[in-house]
Formats: sequence, structure tokens, C-alpha cells
Amino acid sequence: MAILQNTPLLAALFAIFFAQFVKIPIQFLMTKKLDWKLFTSTGGMPSSHSAAVTALATAVAFETGLDSPLFATATVFAIIVMFDATGVRFQAGQQAVIINQMRSDFQVFLEQTKGWVNKKNEEKMQELKTLLGHKPMEVFMGALTGILISVIIYVYIV
Repeated sequence: MAILQNTPLLAALFAIFFAQFVKIPIQFLMTKKLDWKLFTSTGGMPSSHSAAVTALATAVAFETGLDSPLFATATVFAIIVMFDATGVRFQAGQQAVIINQMRSDFQVFLEQTKGWVNKKNEEKMQELKTLLGHKPMEVFMGALTGILISVIIYVYIV
């Protein structure tokens, strides 16, 4: 199959897989808690989005050269994705933290005033996802991960 010979695609996909997997031991070292849900979640160190787009751009550079329009396209795409990861998505996560706190405070108020004793906690609280975006260091480490993955693939494998 020709798709299995598309090294830039495979490098980008491997970068996603690797960055998502490595979040688990990094988080374990920080918190001493093993959380396998990190493998499929957004946010965290390193950014798998940054790893993917930089692995793709680096692989395209190896394939077509730094002066190719395809490399320029991949690079601009990578910059936009990384900017979005630290900007809009990170701010959405920060808003979710505040909204969750407001919901929690409102929940306490309702419990005190209306006595929601008969409802299950799952019905009362469905928190918004707070780990949406990335801090700049997470994006940088993701980008570095992606670049290194493509360099290793092209220097030692292809």
C-alpha cells in the first residue's frame, strides 16, 4: 500500500502516538498517580498537536527541501496549530476552570436552599473539560519531540 510508504504521514502519526503515550509517565513522575486516560486526552506535556505538525513539517523538509512550497505550507500550518494550542484552546481551558468553580458554588447554593438530596452526584455535576490547550512550554516540548522524531526517522531509518 502506498500510504504505508508515506514517511511524513507516518512520522506525524508516530509523533502523536509517542507524545500521547509519554504523557502518562511524565504525569506519574509529577503526581505519583497512574492515569491511562491521558493517552486519549487533550492538553498536557508534551503537546501531541505540536509534535505531529512539527514532525510533518520536518519530514516534508527532508522529502522536498527547505525551499519547497510544500514545506512552506507545512510550516505555516504548524505555526497556526501551535499558536492555537497556546491561545484559543488554552484560554478555553482556563474559562472551563472558572465555569466549573461557578457551577460548584451554585451547586452548594442549590443544595442549601432546595435540598437536592435525592439526586445522584453524576446528575448534579457534569464538569466541563479543563485540559484543552497547552502552556507555551508544552507546545515547545511537543514541537521538539516532533522534530526529533522526523530527524531520527530520516537519519537512521529511511
